[in-house]
Amino acid sequence: MKRRDFIRLGAGLGAAGLTGGLPFTANAQTKAVFKASDVQPPGSPTVAATENLGKKLSEATQGRLSIQMYPSMQLGGEKETIEQTQIGAIQMSRVSVGTMGPIVDDINVINMPFLFKNTAHAEKMMDGGIGQELLDKITASPNANLVALCWMDAGARSLYNTKHPIKSIEDVKGLKFRVIGNPIFIDMMNALGGNGVAMGYDQVFSALQTGVIDGAENNLPSYVFSNHYTTAKYVTLTEHLVIPEVLVFSKRVWSGLSADDQNLIKKFAREAQLEERGFWNEYEKRALEKAKAAGSQIVEIADKTPFQNAVKPVWDKYGPKYQDMIKRIQAIA
Repeated sequence: MKRRDFIRLGAGLGAAGLTGGLPFTANAQTKAVFKASDVQPPGSPTVAATENLGKKLSEATQGRLSIQMYPSMQLGGEKETIEQTQIGAIQMSRVSVGTMGPIVDDINVINMPFLFKNTAHAEKMMDGGIGQELLDKITASPNANLVALCWMDAGARSLYNTKHPIKSIEDVKGLKFRVIGNPIFIDMMNALGGNGVAMGYDQVFSALQTGVIDGAENNLPSYVFSNHYTTAKYVTLTEHLVIPEVLVFSKRVWSGLSADDQNLIKKFAREAQLEERGFWNEYEKRALEKAKAAGSQIVEIADKTPFQNAVKPVWDKYGPKYQDMIKRIQAIA
């Protein structure tokens, strides 16, 4: 399905979304099939967890409410699908917090480089009170027009490129790296000595092939299962970011659901958050094995201090307004 087609999807939304431009009201007689979008391919952890959420929802409502999954960027990249979810043409989207940050500034705190000690630290944040507080900030934002249902793990992000192994921060110099379109990430990459290029995830593979960019930064499964590894053979495990994903629902459509249906979706979303984590851990192992088998050169950085020191200007620029939340996150034991 081409991007121009996803607005056409709204034409049949009488059962799931908008009818005559107004939010629909779900009741015992209304059958609703919610369209869910993900940029990741079938079988990926976020896709599988969302599909399972849909199965549970269908079983609990005897088929009255269900989810139709559109993986592999069928409905567009994250920026486009967020926009379509905001107006209700898509009902549910799984997107990166990196993409959500420019929309809801409060959650940009998670996008600070080297904020988390490791992925376990990030998981504790997601599962605890701070995690719920940040989800609530998305839901409360009039700018977002979305309901944040749950977090999903996306591991740690590292650097990969087509040119040469990166064994020290000096090796980053001058390379053009794709980053999510968020000013924090552009500034981060520039501070590391590279050139940050904001680009949609759906454009990365062709940009690597054609040399528009020299590399990108992402987690290992995205690197492998979106075939970036076929072109970019050099991976360095900087783990400079641990930014989770978030599953969001169109507030415009949500407002037409009964409180019981809303609570049901929230319950299954919470279960999906924990279920996806188990999927993710296995997926990450498979990605690493596949990358090694394909001949990718994987460099581990024993001392990340030079990288951490290099992004100090990013912390100086963005950190002060998130100071209180940063302290709370860093205090999580």
